[in-house]
Amino acid sequence: MNNKLQGIQNWPQLAHQANWSVAELAKQCEVSKDSLRRHFFKLFGKPPGDWLAEERNYQALELLRDGFSIKKTSTFLGYKHQRNFSRKFKMYWGICPTFHATVQPSSAKRRGND
Repeated sequence: MNNKLQGIQNWPQLAHQANWSVAELAKQCEVSKDSLRRHFFKLFGKPPGDWLAEERNYQALELLRDGFSIKKTSTFLGYKHQRNFSRKFKMYWGICPTFHATVQPSSAKRRGND
């Protein structure tokens, strides 16, 4: 496993700083995308793109439950258009973000780092 990646524990924060981009995350960690991919498979059992999408959706749900508006949540998570955020949220959770209170995330779907 790459020494640069072994000690990293703040993946959610790094993901946000990298604006949910695999290429930017690899750059931030000073490793190749291939090294990052291998590390993610070992650590999370999935490729970094899948993990980033999942993490972003969980953060969206948490922000909405904490009282953030849909607009503020979409902006915080780096979406250029609120419409794109709503579409991605609905694709992942099966409902519009307006109805976020009804979402009961399963432990099986959770990030893989809990």
